[in-house]
Amino acid sequence: MGGGTGSAPRDSRLSGGAPRAGDLLGDELRGVDAYWRAANYLSAGQIYLLANPLLREPLRVEHIKPRLLGHWGTTPGLNFVYAHLNRVIRAGDRDVIHVTGPGHGGPGTLANTWLEGAYSEAYPDIGQDEAGMCALFRQFSFPGGVPSHVSPEVPGSIHEGGELGYSLAHAHGAALDNPGLIVACVIGDGEAETGPLAASWHLNKFSNPATDGAVLPILHLNGYKIANPTVLARIPQDELDALLRGYGYAPRFVSGSDPATMHRDMAAALDWALDEIDDIQRRARTGDGSGRPRWPVLVLRSPKGWTGPSHVDGVPVEGTWRSHQVPLSAVRENPGHLAALEQWLRSYRPEELFDDSGAPVEQVRAMAPAGNRRLGSNPHANGGLLLRSLRLPDFRTHATEVAQPGGSTSQPTRVLGRWLREVAEENADARNFRIFGPDETASNRLDAVYEVTDKQWQAGTLDTDEHLSGDGRVIEVLSEHLCQGLLEGYLLTGRHGLFNCYEAFIHIVDSMFNQHAKWLKISRRLPWRRPVASLNYLLTSHVWRQDHNGFSHQDPGFIDHAVNKKAEVIRVYLPPDANTLLSVADHCLRSRDYVNIVVAGKNDTPDWLSIEDAVLHCARGVGIWEWAGSEDGGEPDVVLACAGDAPTLEVMAAVSLLREHLPALKVRVVNVVDLMRLQPDTEHPHGLTDPEFDALFTTDKPVIFAYHGYPWLIHRLTYRRNNHGNLHVRGYKEEGTTTTPFDMLVLNDMDRFRLVIDVLNRVPGLGVRTAGLRQAMVDKRARHHAWTRTHGEDLPEVLDWAWTN
Repeated sequence: MGGGTGSAPRDSRLSGGAPRAGDLLGDELRGVDAYWRAANYLSAGQIYLLANPLLREPLRVEHIKPRLLGHWGTTPGLNFVYAHLNRVIRAGDRDVIHVTGPGHGGPGTLANTWLEGAYSEAYPDIGQDEAGMCALFRQFSFPGGVPSHVSPEVPGSIHEGGELGYSLAHAHGAALDNPGLIVACVIGDGEAETGPLAASWHLNKFSNPATDGAVLPILHLNGYKIANPTVLARIPQDELDALLRGYGYAPRFVSGSDPATMHRDMAAALDWALDEIDDIQRRARTGDGSGRPRWPVLVLRSPKGWTGPSHVDGVPVEGTWRSHQVPLSAVRENPGHLAALEQWLRSYRPEELFDDSGAPVEQVRAMAPAGNRRLGSNPHANGGLLLRSLRLPDFRTHATEVAQPGGSTSQPTRVLGRWLREVAEENADARNFRIFGPDETASNRLDAVYEVTDKQWQAGTLDTDEHLSGDGRVIEVLSEHLCQGLLEGYLLTGRHGLFNCYEAFIHIVDSMFNQHAKWLKISRRLPWRRPVASLNYLLTSHVWRQDHNGFSHQDPGFIDHAVNKKAEVIRVYLPPDANTLLSVADHCLRSRDYVNIVVAGKNDTPDWLSIEDAVLHCARGVGIWEWAGSEDGGEPDVVLACAGDAPTLEVMAAVSLLREHLPALKVRVVNVVDLMRLQPDTEHPHGLTDPEFDALFTTDKPVIFAYHGYPWLIHRLTYRRNNHGNLHVRGYKEEGTTTTPFDMLVLNDMDRFRLVIDVLNRVPGLGVRTAGLRQAMVDKRARHHAWTRTHGEDLPEVLDWAWTN
């Protein structure tokens, strides 16, 4: 077995000076190698074995899993890195967590956490003995077991390995405000081809060596993806060296296949990298440094499927794409494959690595750090252990005064920004709150925070720059992927944050959101994982006020995407004004283990509710605005419902028209802040019971619902309700352009005149009697169209409209 691709030439410029004792001579070399062999054995065993975990008898077909699943190719290299990280943690008593970027390296991380004992502490039924090893093997990629990638079930992980591209952003998020932490981030060469990872190399321009921890990227080149070569593994080494130096790093290469040589070289490289980190941080923290440092990066070039079968059926496997998943795929049918598997597994000499009980021998156990220094037990990788509640100032002190509903206007996110300024100030010493955004914090009216903090920035500055410093609490980088990845890493290591974004472009992180929502779902059922702060999205510059930027900026569909996830995780809020936004934001920053989506406007919006009424309304999540309707305590003829600031304004304007023209019509106004209240209580924890829903929306009256997003979502949430047949929803219909704000509403049939027509169409008996009013509403829409095309703005009666009781 064995036989690799050979050693790539070392670049003498990158040797980093004379090696230290970390060159691994004698017993230490043998110990690290034994640990690595044990991890490789356990990794291969998870892919193949159902029984006979220590090969105490000859391998037979019945010992083999019926379905062979998993990924071997990247795993030996990951085990190699893990073994060497253990050495430097022990040697320097270092605080290190491990982020594994290569997607399906799950068997390696599972093997290592079992070897160090962290896995058995999290799962006592999988002990460090033969029975525990058998259970470890059996559960891997097995019904009722654990996935083939690194997942929340794996101790020490903050990174879901099922999707590629986010490891380096997660690592940098974890390092923010953790000055004593080192985050070792293994980046697969396939992963390195993704857009998010390519952008993540620039995050060294945001890392402050004085106040943040350090990220040590380890680019793992094993040459292949599933079936194709990888780009970075096939370019000349001097070109890759120049690329990494161009990104601002100091690279060092470790290349080859001979274990003894590779152990010595990797030890020297890690010692050099940590010395560089120590020196960078010492100089920054003593005022002895100037300019942006060149952080070290390691490039590990090793064969794909290292130490596995070199050839199978006469074709090369080790060092090729064929080792990516299961190198020997027919062991249950082909006696030759079965014999080759036994030879492969015995090549690790398991009898030297595990004692008679199946536990790792002392030589292997001694290679792992102790207690919380183990990579599988570091509290930073179980962030709820470190989480401290934010000090939140009373949001009521920032409330807008509301003498009468709709009598004044505010910019909701600007009001929120003044409260967030205090949140940033109150938690400055704790260093546990940050705001992330793609170049939009000021555009989204949150710029009051710059009165107490700057934007963190380590690259060059000019005299014309504003609010840039090395120690800001805001990070802006024009990549939604990086904002999301940084925030996820920050949250999962025990801190709090907010991601503000234009509504249309939050879709860029749809897939990242998916992974985080899945992570939370799984984490909630693991008692050893403690709750973390919620992921809070503030989506603004939304669809109804992107009239100036046009169709490309008009998309409210992130909500639809989000509500596909488990109800226990997702919360969606549509505050109609500034005071409700304050109340919702306070709630979201106090919450745990959710994804909170808050959609709010940044433009002038009527102030509908006093702060006291806003708090009550948000606590209910949905409620009747009795002051707006005309029921007079009786049963309504029609219900006008709304969710979102623009829909609320149009419903209120429609109600005003109905009051003027049909004073006898009994109208009920229902406003929805918490969208998930519409679902049945059997489907969502916030859902209304059927009697509660019926009391609000009636069982037999027409309901005209103006909704912020795509109208079919409301039907989807309410299709089981008694009165669903009478529900008519208006919302965004994918009609957009560069136009006026009110024209956007008209184009999508959610304007006040259209809502009045809907009432006339659906309330029994109104059709014939109100033909003149219907015609007047149609004419208003036509007049509006002509006016905007002539004057370039909305009708004066729309621009100047205000609610009056």
